Amino acid sequence: MDWTSGYRADIDYTYGYYRELAPGLIDFGLLMAGYEPPQRSSMNYLELGYGQGVSANIQAAACVGEFWGADFNPVHANHAGQLARISGAPTHFSDESFAEMLARDDLPQMDYIVLHGIWSWVSDENRQVIVDTIRKRLKVGGAVYFSYNTFPGWTTAMPLRHIMSVHAQSVGSDAQGMVSRINDAIAFGNKLAEVNARYFQHNPLAKGRLDAIAGQDRNYLAHEYFNEIWTPMYFSEVNDWLSQAKLSYATAANPIDQMDAFNLTPQQREMMNSLPAGVLRETVRDYMLNTQFRRDLFTRGARRLSALERVELLNEKRVVLSAPTAKFNYEVDSQLGKMGLRKEVYEPIIEALNADKGAPKRIGDLADKPKLAELGAGSLIEALAVLTGAGYLHPAQSDAEIAAVAPRCKKLNEHFIERARIGGDITVLASPVIGAGVTVGRFEQMFLGARARGLKTPADWAKDAWDILSKQNQLIIKNGEVLRTPEGNLEELTAQAKTLADERLTLLQRLQVAS
Repeated sequence: MDWTSGYRADIDYTYGYYRELAPGLIDFGLLMAGYEPPQRSSMNYLELGYGQGVSANIQAAACVGEFWGADFNPVHANHAGQLARISGAPTHFSDESFAEMLARDDLPQMDYIVLHGIWSWVSDENRQVIVDTIRKRLKVGGAVYFSYNTFPGWTTAMPLRHIMSVHAQSVGSDAQGMVSRINDAIAFGNKLAEVNARYFQHNPLAKGRLDAIAGQDRNYLAHEYFNEIWTPMYFSEVNDWLSQAKLSYATAANPIDQMDAFNLTPQQREMMNSLPAGVLRETVRDYMLNTQFRRDLFTRGARRLSALERVELLNEKRVVLSAPTAKFNYEVDSQLGKMGLRKEVYEPIIEALNADKGAPKRIGDLADKPKLAELGAGSLIEALAVLTGAGYLHPAQSDAEIAAVAPRCKKLNEHFIERARIGGDITVLASPVIGAGVTVGRFEQMFLGARARGLKTPADWAKDAWDILSKQNQLIIKNGEVLRTPEGNLEELTAQAKTLADERLTLLQRLQVAS
């Protein structure tokens, strides 16, 4: 029997980090929606289908708790296990299938179970195993992060995905290699467009989707588009599946996605407000937005909070800036495009967050500051949610939690920084302050490594990075153009090193991903 069950296993999955999987963000999203988050006095956390294990290991290193994971690919399990041994975090990552994990009787009850995209790529048999695992392992009051491809957003592109997949299976060969087969399938799709296939005529957005696909990482495409099984689902269908595990939909994982004013026109909001909360409302929202990928939070019996309880619990949360704000332009991306933010609201909030050298702030203490008290509790919390959803802000851990996990974050980060000398597959470092990952690019990691070795200036960091790159015959690509000369590469590296020193280093130090 084929152990892959139709899932692509002949090419490595990407090394991505997905911030929505962080327990702190899950808790914050639930609180914003008025649900009591899981009790985390002794946290157990399970990821089904952890891929290369980057997200799982970041959470495990940066949070107090015990972390479990199943991914049937032994290459993934080996990589995830190596990272866990480096950090020393309490983890249990296996290459078991979901069915094998379900059959075990030695696992604890879980506070969090997370799946990123897996649902769309497995068979109905495995979907039932996932549901049964959640039913068996999730605590009452526990939370599930659940992301998946959905309709109607994928409707137009499904025929495009189908013809490319059929081409790769029919024309390509195993000896050719998956990347080459993907390139040929994309070229074939472009030929269909060139000869005016009516599919492209009747679906004018399809060519744009094909062009976007052509620019994406081939390892990602292999798993996203070229699996034997690939099944987007309507929200209502997913909700029916998960109801078997006694799960109820709570809210969108990203706080901005919870806010209708940032996503729907006034006419659309009026129609939505006429609908009762539940399956119909969420399905209509997907039609309004033409949603193609959902990031949802479900709970098993989570208690609805009163308005006062919600505010009191939010007031106890600490938050910290997780991105530089010196060039903040008072706008964020939303489903309606760029949304302007009122400077008179956000400027004093950012000023307060930057005070005391950017140390984590309790929301209740922010609310007591005179300038912020004028805003009112509701406006303050909404603004903090917007900044969180946009990636500028993140829930922060307690001082005791930070102290407990800092040593293992340091070990894992040192490994990633050393690894950056060879390649740029992992572009995240673990922050004990937020209990999650912070995006740090390859060259930034190389600069941090040079700085840790005693090199003082951005020019020194850049020269050290160029020495490493040139020995491997690696050149920088800027604005789509390869920089061919040593002078050009060094100039670009120096500019990036100065940006790190001037705009990013202080923040990374606050988050304890740099010393």
